[in-house]
Amino acid sequence: MSKSKWSVENIPDLEGKVVIVTGATSGLGEEAAKIFSGKRATVIMAVRNTQKGESVAQKIRTEFPFAKIEVLNLDLDSLKSVQTFAAQILANYERLDILINNAGVMACPFSKTADGFEIQMGVNHLGHFALTGHLMPLLKKTKGSRIVATSSIAHRQGNIDFDDINWEKRKYVTGKAYGDSKIANLYFAYELARKMKGVSDAPLITIAHPGWTSTDLQRHSLMFRILNPIFSQNVANGVLPTLRAAVDNNAKSGDYFGPSGFLELKGFPVVVSSNELSMDESKAKRLWNLSEKLTNVQYQLG
Repeated sequence: MSKSKWSVENIPDLEGKVVIVTGATSGLGEEAAKIFSGKRATVIMAVRNTQKGESVAQKIRTEFPFAKIEVLNLDLDSLKSVQTFAAQILANYERLDILINNAGVMACPFSKTADGFEIQMGVNHLGHFALTGHLMPLLKKTKGSRIVATSSIAHRQGNIDFDDINWEKRKYVTGKAYGDSKIANLYFAYELARKMKGVSDAPLITIAHPGWTSTDLQRHSLMFRILNPIFSQNVANGVLPTLRAAVDNNAKSGDYFGPSGFLELKGFPVVVSSNELSMDESKAKRLWNLSEKLTNVQYQLG
């Protein structure tokens, strides 16, 4: 794949396409919603705070008066909310071209979701696992559809304890829990890509990471607040791997996009490699089976 300086200019006109962006009230999600709107896609902002979402949508409409945006409530820490959101989409939309699983929490104090999952694994992985499963019939119905999972360079710190995925037996280490959730995003995407091999109407599944991008996600971390001015890139650049993963015609299922620069911290988006542990098929299968059990969501892939 070309290592040229891929940018927003490479995104084609998306009129007629329907895009869902989770976590679209700030950071990468807000930027993605804005850019997709500017490219004339119909954008569904799937957000926890709909009042904030409407404010962001209005800002986008001011910049792009032709924008087609709908703000819908989605709380990824509640499987019931995920199911309700998905039911609305299935009832009201004939197609779904791009699903951007962007929302996430990071480095937060220990807490549990409404369903009893450790908050970072619950929101970052299990919520999106359930969402994607519920939306799969519409994705399969839409020719050329695509799912983009969002991981992080922090996946390199991940090593899931499958016997204590909710951190009930160990002292909680928030950075480690975040790394676990981010390697989970890779296990999910790689396993889904494997499961969809040979399925004729299967959507493409790609993954992206933003390098070191300064966003609200890092608000709980003093280290990030100190180091961001030195190492980070802005959101407009940080979102490019996600956008390329969503629209690049040369992308293959299982491709992982990230910045091209030193340690993948910043730079133009290219295909990158995740670590060796993330390639462990037995762990990916184990997580898949556990995720089905915990969320009670089975994928219709055949």
